[in-house]
Amino acid sequence: MSGQQTFFDALLNPDRPPPGELTTWNGSDVTTRFSVYRNNVVASLIGALADTFPVTQQLVGEEFFLAMARIFVSAEPPRSRVLAFYGDAFPHFVEHFPPAASVPYLADVARLEMSRVHAFHAGDADELPVDVIAQALANTDDLPNLIVGLHPSLQLLQSKYAVVSLWAAHQGIIDISKVDPWTGENALVIRPQLDVEVISLDPSAAAFVAYLMQGENLGFATEYVFDAHTDFDVAGTLQLLAQHQCISSINL
Repeated sequence: MSGQQTFFDALLNPDRPPPGELTTWNGSDVTTRFSVYRNNVVASLIGALADTFPVTQQLVGEEFFLAMARIFVSAEPPRSRVLAFYGDAFPHFVEHFPPAASVPYLADVARLEMSRVHAFHAGDADELPVDVIAQALANTDDLPNLIVGLHPSLQLLQSKYAVVSLWAAHQGIIDISKVDPWTGENALVIRPQLDVEVISLDPSAAAFVAYLMQGENLGFATEYVFDAHTDFDVAGTLQLLAQHQCISSINL
């Protein structure tokens, strides 16, 4: 095992002693100094998780969240120097964390918060003018074969829980007492300009967007969504996507 790996393993495992080759400049106790450094590193990683998942923390309380985050940090150390995306694996961890089983929607709320991070840091795209979109969609002969390119920041979360409402309630947008967590919701997350938006989609619109994200053409996507959702409003959904600047290109 390399010296770096030994140092790394000891850094996140309080049961391990500090690497034997460590010394201090003033002859102070190595174990004490290393413990302070270890605590600072762990605290900074837990702080990064708390910044990324504020609603997740509010749902279970700070004490529970910090204890859960500490276990996650030990199990899933950073794989990159960039901490912006540290916590990608946290929703999966929460989903399989037994003490959190009494809050089954917690993992999907965490997924929504991580989606917002990805949307915020995604690349930009030129806005496709609404009149260009309307002109492309007006050509009925080409319509089924059109490929709709979506904004690089667009994220989609389909959940059996009320993730959008739970998130919105903790932003002060709606009253938490009026939220039924067991009602499934679908979140479209987009950052067309500077701000990240969270938009609730009905099941048919969410299925349609999922097909577009896979690169399917309008004909295929519309046909398959209609098979499952006979009330699907394709025109209304495309209008919604255009309104929120989700469409970055339309091509044959």
